[in-house]
Parts: sequence; C-alpha cells; structure tokens
Amino acid sequence: MEYLPAKSIVTRTKNTSWFGADYNMNIYRGCSHRCIYCDSRSECYRVDDFERVYAKKDALAIIGRELASKRKKGVVATGAMSDPYNPQEEKYRLTRGALKLLASNWFGVGIATKSALVVRDADVLNAIADHAPVIVKMTVTTCDDMLAEKIEPYAPLPSARLKGIEVLAKEGIFTGALMMPVLPFIEDNARNIVRVVEAAAGSGARFVFAGMGVTLRDRQRDWFYARLDESFPGISRNYKQRFGDGYQCGVRDYRKLQDAFISACQKQGLLYKMEDIILAYKSKYEQTQLKFL
Repeated sequence: MEYLPAKSIVTRTKNTSWFGADYNMNIYRGCSHRCIYCDSRSECYRVDDFERVYAKKDALAIIGRELASKRKKGVVATGAMSDPYNPQEEKYRLTRGALKLLASNWFGVGIATKSALVVRDADVLNAIADHAPVIVKMTVTTCDDMLAEKIEPYAPLPSARLKGIEVLAKEGIFTGALMMPVLPFIEDNARNIVRVVEAAAGSGARFVFAGMGVTLRDRQRDWFYARLDESFPGISRNYKQRFGDGYQCGVRDYRKLQDAFISACQKQGLLYKMEDIILAYKSKYEQTQLKFL
C-alpha cells in the first residue's frame, strides 16, 4: 500500500439532502473496480492513474482527532470518491478502524459500496446503531453478472452484492440498493429495472434508490466511450448522437421506466423516495435526542 499525505479527512458536506449525511470521509484515493462510467475520473478531481489505490497517511489518527474536535454529531458518509471496501481493505482494515472511531465518538455512518466485504464489519455497524443512524447502500444496477463484468469489470458481481444485502439485513442493519447509474442503451429497460427491485426485496433490502441515466464529462467521457467501443460496439455512436457533449445523459422512455420502478417498489414494499429513506433510518434517533433534551 502506498500512502498520501492528508491534513483533513472528515469534512462537512455541502449537500445534507443526499441520504442525510452531515460529513464526508474518504480514507482511500483511487479505486480498483474500473467501472467504465466512474465520475471520479473527471478532471475536476485531479486524480491521475485512478486504478491505483492509495491510503491517506495516518488516516485513523487524523479521523480520531477530527471526530473528537467536532461539536456537532451527525452521519459521516463514506464511498463518494472511492469504494471504502476496495480489495486492499481486507488486509489494511482502515475502514473498519474508522467505523470503530465513529462508534466511540457517537457518530452515525452512511456507506456506499459495491463490495460484500462490508458484512465483515456488521458487528461495528451494530455498535454504531446502538446510538446513531446507520445506512448501507449497495450499488446494484443489473442482476446480470455477465453484463456487470463488462461495465464494472473488477467489482464484485451483483449476485455477491445481493448476498451482502441479505447478510446485513439479517443482522438488522438498515440496508438497500443504489440502482445508479442506469446506463442508456444498456440497462434502460423495464425488465432490468424490475429485476433489480425484486432481487433487492428478495435479499431483505429496505429501499432502492434509482438514478435514471449517467453523467459524463471530459476525460471520464473519453474513457467511457473507449470502453463502450470494446464491449458494446456501436453504442458510443448512440451516445454522441443523442447527448453530444452534454453532462446529463438520461435514459430512454424516462416516464415509462420511472413508472415501472415505482410500481415495482410499491409492490415489494420498498422505500424509493430520498426523504422517506432518510426518515426511516434516522427517525428513532431523532426522537431519542428530543426525549433526552
């Protein structure tokens, strides 16, 4: 493992409406999953050689110091820039160490990942959940393992992720699926959408949150199109014709797909609106705080 210097790791978030997070935390830089659509390749993040994973030097000491100094408790999100459960985490256990610090400092956590390795830390997540909100969001955009190998070539397969949701759900951890991005011309069909919802529900998920489309810019777009040409000949041409250099690349037949998604979630009893998901995983802790005050 190579290390990068860091002055700060736990930072205030600018968008608390995104799953109710108050802080962001990225322990690793880079990601080995090589998802063809990854936004973190964009020039604005200034990360070259993105497949190379680094850890922040003295990460746990910095996190411990920062958590102890914060006057406002809250939910710390991790997984925005790189997966906190990259394969390197199995050996170095930095995410697990950070979770223990969140537990001892009475902070909640929101995890976004594509790896079932998160189930290893169910004990710490339950320790956090004793006094603060916990939510785990497992990205699943298709149930087709063969398709996933093309769009997320080095990430764990969707079947393994769904198993991870199942294990966490049985542990009583508030867990669900992130169905985003839904790639135009590849995943934007009602059959795929409904299959993901049904599979998530069958695994014990509490919610599915969908992002109907993908965002593209600068070198991220170049990388994406090159990978499309390798695995899906002709589809990059469809993107160029439909979206040009646009940032928002929406799915075809949005209304039809959104209706199919909502109908499937309602049938399976899953939450799908952001505000409802936030309320569901946070409400009991806010009530406890009010009683204490």
